[in-house]
Amino acid sequence: MTGRQAGFTLIELLVTLAIVGLLATIVLPVAQVASQREREAELRRALHDIRQAIDAYHQASDDGRIPKEAGTTGYPADLDILVEGVPDQRDPDHHKIFFLRRLPRNPLAADPDLADAATWAKRSYASEADAPQEGDDVYDVYAPQARLGLNGIPYNRW
Repeated sequence: MTGRQAGFTLIELLVTLAIVGLLATIVLPVAQVASQREREAELRRALHDIRQAIDAYHQASDDGRIPKEAGTTGYPADLDILVEGVPDQRDPDHHKIFFLRRLPRNPLAADPDLADAATWAKRSYASEADAPQEGDDVYDVYAPQARLGLNGIPYNRW
């Protein structure tokens, strides 16, 4: 060595830092979209599972396996009954019919203290599709968030 010490110059370090910063600005939005896509897939699965359970409950009510009072729709009174189960009227021992093992949580819900059922908005059979309202039964569920999904449709319209 002729008097020059080995090492990086300030310019080399700044160029390296600029390249790393540029790569980070490219990777971060891609990671955010991937995370959002994963939450949306989980939302689709949860909505499908809950809606399928609500339909199965209604079918069991129509089949006479669940007692149905006069003037009621045959849909569950709340989401928790899908997990808790109801006695089967056709079974001599009245074993319970269960429609869900557990109630899926809305993956978009921000408050971790909310119960799983409280993370969903509910629509009763008596309400209109354009203006869903809660009521005496649960005909449908949807995400209460009005943010747009990656498909351009608000989550509360899924």
